Amino acid sequence: MSSQRRIIIVGGSLGGLFAANLLHRAGWDVHVYERVAEELEGRGAGIVTHPELIDTLHAAGVPEATDIGVTVSERVTLARDGSVAGRHALAQVLTAWGRMYQVLKAAFPADRYHNGHQLEALQQGADAVVARFTNGAAAEAELLVAADGIRSTVRQRLLPQVRPVYAGYVAWRGLVDEAALSERTRRELCPFFAFGLPPREQMIAYPVAGPGHAVEPGRRRFNFVWYRPADEASTLREMVTDATGKTWPEGIPPPLIRPEVLHGARQAAREVLAPQFAEVVCKTEQLFFQPIFDLESPSLAFGRVALLGDAAFVARPHCGMGVTKAAGDAMSLVRALSADAEVPGALRAYEAERLRFGESIVTHARALGAYMQAQLLTADERAMAERYRSTEAVMRETAVPPAMH
Repeated sequence: MSSQRRIIIVGGSLGGLFAANLLHRAGWDVHVYERVAEELEGRGAGIVTHPELIDTLHAAGVPEATDIGVTVSERVTLARDGSVAGRHALAQVLTAWGRMYQVLKAAFPADRYHNGHQLEALQQGADAVVARFTNGAAAEAELLVAADGIRSTVRQRLLPQVRPVYAGYVAWRGLVDEAALSERTRRELCPFFAFGLPPREQMIAYPVAGPGHAVEPGRRRFNFVWYRPADEASTLREMVTDATGKTWPEGIPPPLIRPEVLHGARQAAREVLAPQFAEVVCKTEQLFFQPIFDLESPSLAFGRVALLGDAAFVARPHCGMGVTKAAGDAMSLVRALSADAEVPGALRAYEAERLRFGESIVTHARALGAYMQAQLLTADERAMAERYRSTEAVMRETAVPPAMH
């Protein structure tokens, strides 16, 4: 390949790998630069798949016969006493971050994926963009794709005024081996995409593949996300303070979460959740939490640089669309580059399409999460909160593409 057809991708997580595989298969000379020196780890994050995501996986070179995850056919909501408060039929495939990363990484040439490259600077000219890294390496290309996540180094250089905005609540997360759970919980929880709706809180949980990608009942893992309000100035600050007194306002590394914070979460689970959910939380060894943020970029195209995935928009997880949106961004970018040989023009077309989509996803996710915010300041927020407080609305619209509502 000529160096004039070269693409640099900054960020080697799922969004970067979708773009890398699709662009590589479209004939570009693609190299991925990931800041983390070792293999990435998913920290137990589950992913809800949608048809667009599956289609993009196949387009990216993942064989159609690849086993991605666990299929469930029904959603249930459990009341505080553990009884079933509602049911909703919906078939979906549920997977885990680690499985997605594995199949996408395997589809991309290993010698084009470079760990240990933290971006230090980028420079644009009329015909090329140059990326310089803190390890002294440099790379030149016709196009640079920023897929480096919510704290994107590229975006901070191009849009320094755009910052993640705390939503007023956190998500406790974890994975537990299905075999570690009681017979009752395995029977009443594990076959389903399950919800719990304590006042101003929400629990969602579902099965994902276990060790060795096992999908048989009893060998799977059970993934959960438990949303709880946390005032930024008091509760959250205390939660993100480690044992040395250092605060981590953007999210504390899981190993640094203080034991008393973990104990408090397990105690709260016993007090407010259905007993099946409480058991899942209490038996999760690597329990951790993440503050929830909104992020919206007003532009995605900057000459020969494009923002993609979480570097561009971050919607609250209620849509279950984060990875699917990144995959859609990558597909849109490939289409735009195929239609316009001039990179700046292609990126403007990409921006026009994905800017609207990103804005719509963030808005919808904000609506789904309104009733968990610590402070509801406007009449519109209060109206959204009431709409999404019902069992039926939550089961119908959570982790479902907006077009399916």
